[in-house]
Amino acid sequence: MISKLQAFGGIKIDLDNGGIKIGNINLNIYKGMIILLKVFIIIVVMYVLVKIGSTIIDKAVKKHNESRFFIDNKKSKTIGALLKSLLKYGVYFVGIIAILNITDVFGTISITFASIGGVAIGLGLQSIIKDVINGFFIIFENQFSVGDYIDVDNRGGIVESIELRVTKIRDFNGDLHIIPNGLIMKVTNHSRGSIRINVDICIDYGERTDKVIDAMNRACDKFSKISKDITEKPKVLGIVSFSGTGMNMRIAGKVKPSTQAQNENQLRKFIKDELDDSNIVITSNIKEVIIKEEKNA
Repeated sequence: MISKLQAFGGIKIDLDNGGIKIGNINLNIYKGMIILLKVFIIIVVMYVLVKIGSTIIDKAVKKHNESRFFIDNKKSKTIGALLKSLLKYGVYFVGIIAILNITDVFGTISITFASIGGVAIGLGLQSIIKDVINGFFIIFENQFSVGDYIDVDNRGGIVESIELRVTKIRDFNGDLHIIPNGLIMKVTNHSRGSIRINVDICIDYGERTDKVIDAMNRACDKFSKISKDITEKPKVLGIVSFSGTGMNMRIAGKVKPSTQAQNENQLRKFIKDELDDSNIVITSNIKEVIIKEEKNA
């Protein structure tokens, strides 16, 4: 039985030992298959560890939220997302090192791949370090947390996750924006402190101002009794401008972050109902232009 076959192009195949020689490079098919199996097992173990670790972190965060020592839901979610990020990168790092150690039996090829990988890592290392450092300061300085409504580079939305390298923001259209932390230079956080609400109502010039203000204040009192988001009770500021159809009156107050839209809508309803009960006419700022056609007799 012939154990070696000489093929064209300088390729030698050893059927007995499973060896292949291409020029000065020696490969072993059997060892290669074993290495691929080991690499596959390492990848599976990495995946399982990340899944199990993430589940444990989620349970720990949930348990903390339900405990009597619970402080801030947003902060606990942020810490949970950070721990998941650390777990993921830690497992990936150890797994890649293990794979590189296993593939070292390829000799010359592994050295070639290591050289190429070293160049690639060197080129990308600077931006990665910048992302990680900036991500650390975002968390350390508490610039924003998971669940906050923020604006970053003209992209606004709710923070879904803060990781060491990236921040994930979900906008109100449902799109997910993944932004490297190193590119986050300026952040507008809409979820810190109370948010001002303003409601403008256009009232007919024929109505008495004092009567309108009294009715609006009654609406504010009723609204304040049912809303749990109010941090500063709404009140009538008075007439803010005049239009061609009526006088614009403004009501202002303050509510909890990210609740201004629904509270403004509810307050408008209370004002409308109270003005209707008081027979006060609400007008529109839209001017109607009526053109009459004159027929020649």
